[in-house]
Amino acid sequence: MNRIHNLKNTTTLAHQEISRKIAIHEAGHAAAIYLGNQQKGLPPVFFQIFIKPLNNDVQSSEFLGNPSDHYIAKVEGGRLIHTLPSSLEEATKDFSAAQKHTYQQVFEADIINLLAGPLAEARYVALCDNEPINPELLTVNALQNYGGSSDLEIANEYLECFIDSDELRERKMTELFLAAFDFVSKRPNWLAITALADSILAHKENVIECNEIIDILESGSRRMATSQSIASFEQRSGVKTALKIQSAPTRATHNSNRL
Repeated sequence: MNRIHNLKNTTTLAHQEISRKIAIHEAGHAAAIYLGNQQKGLPPVFFQIFIKPLNNDVQSSEFLGNPSDHYIAKVEGGRLIHTLPSSLEEATKDFSAAQKHTYQQVFEADIINLLAGPLAEARYVALCDNEPINPELLTVNALQNYGGSSDLEIANEYLECFIDSDELRERKMTELFLAAFDFVSKRPNWLAITALADSILAHKENVIECNEIIDILESGSRRMATSQSIASFEQRSGVKTALKIQSAPTRATHNSNRL
């Protein structure tokens, strides 16, 4: 998304919508870092969300500087690999086969977590516009339209350490893009993302601490289990009611025959 261009629209509604998109974007990163890593059996990692409300004076220098300054929320931390090696082969040369496999998993998880942010924003925009969204309609490069330029840049830096061949890098990026797309599309994960986005927008402090983020994400993802339990209960109750209704006329008919 061209956030600088959009921020020039000074209407309150436009600011609210931009804020919502950015909140969804950062919540996508956070959900993938916590829930995604957990689902892969990877170790927990510390991260926070820093919040900076949009300035009403969108023409101020604050919004004409580096693109990285144009946010209301930003995930800090969350990487499993803190410093990229010169190459994956060099970093793992003394590792066992199991250790190499784990390191590759960690490498790929960081890339997926980077892609989850712009994919969450893309999904939100599609849902708002009542348009379909699937991997055939959305390309990796299109994520630049959803605030994903810096995310793609870092993801490509990872892949350059990971794979020598341009063709193989492209294949791996597509594979990880699809994994990130699958993550944000799953109902429990999406509920967690939207719950965290709501909390980002409502938060009064400048920082949401890691433990609080985790609580929000877990509570949001549990909405699915709760709603399914309620639906199951209602369905069972409906079946019982239907059985009672069906049995009542039978008794009435039987009694009328006796008369």
